[in-house]
Amino acid sequence: MKRKSLLLGLGFDHRDRHLRVTRGENFHLVGGSEKTHSKMQEKAISLNEELSKRKKTLEDVSREEFMDIARDIGLEEMH
Repeated sequence: MKRKSLLLGLGFDHRDRHLRVTRGENFHLVGGSEKTHSKMQEKAISLNEELSKRKKTLEDVSREEFMDIARDIGLEEMH
C-alpha cells in the first residue's frame, strides 16, 4: 500500500469567529485570521510548486529534503 503524505496547517489566531478551511493537493489548512490563513495558503502553494519543479510528490521526498524545501520557501518562519 502506498503511503499518503499531507501538510496540515493550523492557525490559532482567529478572532472573528470565522472558520477558514482550505484543502488542496497535499495540504489541509484550518483556522487562523484572514492574514494568517492567506500566508498558510501561499506557503502550501509554494511547497507544491517546488515539488513540481523537482518532479516529486510529497510522498517522494525525504525528511531532510522536505526541511530544505521548507527553509527555501520560508515555511519555518511561520509560528
